[in-house]
Amino acid sequence: MAIAVVQTLAEREWRRFVEEHPQGNIFHTPEMFQVFARAEGHQPKLWAATDDGGQVLALLQPVQITLMDGLLHRFTSRAVAYGGLLYAPGAEGQEALAALLRAYRQEMKSASLFTELRNMSDMSDVCPVLKKNGFTYEDHLNYLIDLNKPIEEIWKGISKNCQKAIRKSMNKGVVVEEVQDRDLVPTCYDLLRQSYRRAKVPLAALSLFESIFDILVPKGMAKFLLARVDNRYIAASMEMPYKDTIYSWYAGYDRSYRSFYPNDILVWHILKWGIENGYRYYDFGGAGRPDEPYGVRDFKAKFGGQLVNFGRYTCVHAPALLALSQVGYQIYRKVYRVCNLRG
Repeated sequence: MAIAVVQTLAEREWRRFVEEHPQGNIFHTPEMFQVFARAEGHQPKLWAATDDGGQVLALLQPVQITLMDGLLHRFTSRAVAYGGLLYAPGAEGQEALAALLRAYRQEMKSASLFTELRNMSDMSDVCPVLKKNGFTYEDHLNYLIDLNKPIEEIWKGISKNCQKAIRKSMNKGVVVEEVQDRDLVPTCYDLLRQSYRRAKVPLAALSLFESIFDILVPKGMAKFLLARVDNRYIAASMEMPYKDTIYSWYAGYDRSYRSFYPNDILVWHILKWGIENGYRYYDFGGAGRPDEPYGVRDFKAKFGGQLVNFGRYTCVHAPALLALSQVGYQIYRKVYRVCNLRG
C-alpha cells in the first residue's frame, strides 16, 4: 500500500472521516480549523495520511500557539493538538499514522518547541507507534458524565454539598442565559480573564472567542452561557456540542460572587440541557495530573462523573530552547502576578 502524507484535504472527505470515526471530536473538524485560523496567536495545520485511492487513514490537526512576536517568537511557540489524533482501525491505520508522524516531526524541528497531543479517548493501541516517533506519555485525568440517564439519577449522582450549592444559587436569584448577542462575548471574556489571572495562566485572545461565536454558534456547535444575578453577569462558560458529546472548554467567574455558586449552576444547566436534547456524554475538558493537587479537579468531581486517564503525549522538537523557555515562563508568571496585584 502506498501512503501519501498531505497537508490539504477536500473538506467533504475531511468531515466524513471525522464524523464517521468513533473517536472523532469537535477539535478535528474543519469548522474548528477555521476558528483557529481567525484567532490571534493561533495557526492551525492539517496533516493527513491517505492511501493510493485518496482515502483518509490518519489525521492530525495541531495548532501552533505563540505568546509573543519578534525575537521571542521561537521561545514561546508550541503546537497543541486539542483533540488528539485519529487513525483508521487495524494495521493499515497504524502504518499510516507512523508515516504521518515521521513527516510531521521532520518539518517541526524548526517551527515549535514541542507538540502536545491532548488525548480525548484511549490511545493505548498506538502507544508503541507514538513512542517510536519521539512522543512520551504523561498521565492526565478527565471526568466524563454519562447523560444517558433520567435527570433524577444524574441529580442523585451529584454530591450533597454540590446539590446544596445549586439550590442556594437558585434561591439567591442566579439565572443562566445563553448568549445570543455577539456584543456579550467581551463580557464572557472578561469573566474568563478574571479566573485566568488568578491562576496566573495566559488566556487566548478575544479573537478566538469571537471566531467561535461567528463560526460555531450558528451551526449549533458552541454555546456561550452567562450566569446573572439581577442585572450583573457573574460567571461564564463555553460549551461545544458535537455528535453525542458536549465538550466543556472555558469557564470563569467574578470571585466576589462566589457565595452565589455561579459555576455550580452553570454546570447543572448544561447537564440538564444535554439530557433534554439527547446527548450521551458531558466531557469536562480535563482534570489535571493525578500527582498534583488541583482545585478544578475537586470541583468537577462533585458532579459524579467517571474519572478517566487518557493521558497526553508530548514530542519535544527543540530541547535546549524548551529548557530556556521554561525558565522564562516562570519569570513571566511572577511578573504577571505582580502586575495584577498592582493593577
